[in-house]
Amino acid sequence: MSASDPKPSHSDAAVIDVGSNSVRLVLYRLDGRALWTVYNEKVLAGLGRDLAATGCLAPAGVETAMVALGRFKALIDASRPSQVFAVATAAVRDAVDGPAFKQRVEAETGLTLRVLSGAEEARYAALGVLAGAPASTGLVGDLGGASLELTPLESDKVGDGVTLPLGPFSFAEYGRFDGARIEAAVATQLRPLGARFQTHTLNAVGGAWRNLAFLHMQLSHYPLEIVHQYEIGRGDALDALRFVRQQSRASLERIEGISRRRVDALPHAAVVLEGLIEHLGVQRVVMSAYGLREGLLLEAMRPADRRRDPLIEGCAALGSRYGVADALGGALEAWLGGAFATLEPVFGNRDGALLAAAARLAELGAQLHPDHRAELIFEQVLRAPISGMTHPERAFLACASYARHTANAALPEPFILARLLSPERLLRARALGAALRLGCDLSGRSPELLAHTTLEFRPNSVVLKADEGWAATLLGEQTAKRASTLAGLLGRSAKLRGRRGRASQAEDETEFAETF
Repeated sequence: MSASDPKPSHSDAAVIDVGSNSVRLVLYRLDGRALWTVYNEKVLAGLGRDLAATGCLAPAGVETAMVALGRFKALIDASRPSQVFAVATAAVRDAVDGPAFKQRVEAETGLTLRVLSGAEEARYAALGVLAGAPASTGLVGDLGGASLELTPLESDKVGDGVTLPLGPFSFAEYGRFDGARIEAAVATQLRPLGARFQTHTLNAVGGAWRNLAFLHMQLSHYPLEIVHQYEIGRGDALDALRFVRQQSRASLERIEGISRRRVDALPHAAVVLEGLIEHLGVQRVVMSAYGLREGLLLEAMRPADRRRDPLIEGCAALGSRYGVADALGGALEAWLGGAFATLEPVFGNRDGALLAAAARLAELGAQLHPDHRAELIFEQVLRAPISGMTHPERAFLACASYARHTANAALPEPFILARLLSPERLLRARALGAALRLGCDLSGRSPELLAHTTLEFRPNSVVLKADEGWAATLLGEQTAKRASTLAGLLGRSAKLRGRRGRASQAEDETEFAETF
């Protein structure tokens, strides 16, 4: 992001997605690069259910979809978003009566329905993955009711995608689920693509695959039930997929977290995913809760907003509070950045972004009861609907936000933390939270007062300095206590010093040093 970029834009948007199985309306709030789902309604119309057999949209599905679209138009008219997108995908695109359905929708609802080509559908799914995780690479696979879209990603660039007739409705003519026949069809479609689409990472999009991820969470006793950015290694994925293929419908329905409306599609989705892993050399599957709809929004953003980090933007929006200077998060980031940059990274090149995000959360919970603030903030950050971070990064930010408000070493949900964070990352999160607490408390959350101090990490000490004339005001007893907590977490001693005039570094530490 360039320093000359304007401030993030704020707007509302609506997306209607007419898919082969479902018809959905999602209302969004956009804070720059951060996307918030305000309202989400889905109707399972099954438009593409008869497509393989008749070449036409299912008549009952058409009527169900028209009722849903009429309601969605009324909701949009009532909420008046600044942007409205209405798109249709494989079923309407491929059906003989697809053009007639489009005309009927526009005549009866006033909505302008854009029918996406297969290449467009693949591209928007890939853009959606980037909207939720900008660093994503590998291959995007979007499994819908009638089709599978595959699109390569490399260095934030979307390659040319393909659409394949591998959705569940494409096999409706088989009648009952026939894993062997579907497996053979998947192999036939993927063999010609093997060299072009070989990949280490598959970014999986689609409701059926999300439900498979929830199932894997149950099987592996995974403690954080958030599907976005959930990762499954090759071996674990294949074991889970083969397990699903062997289960009856009744058995799948009994698994907690699995949508009953998706149960019929799960074995099919498992076979397709297994085929992708085996034929394309996939070593890990990363789930994305973002897809085509978010891709439409990302494309429509201002270039300046697209360049922003969704994690930092989301944390800034979540942590904002009326009457508090917007500059506080940025001031804390600048105040801490130099000191923490001297420490050994715990998240590689992500350390800086995580520090910036934690700084934007410093005011989160200001209106919560102080006796419960730390615990409530931990829970909110851990499960916040913010994109752009992995599950370990979520846990890291939750711990840092907890330590921002308390020095209590007994952290909430220890099982989740033990599963997601190494001891080194956990300790660094606590140190970052303690540093945020120090900065906020010594300055009273004022960027102007904070600017009169500097923080340094030296090999054996944490040094806090105040400008000439500000030591008595800013380096009091509470500041000394907060600095001591931070230094203890880093295995160092705390030193508070007042500066006089423009002394040199050596003078600052000796002749003009005042230790509190």
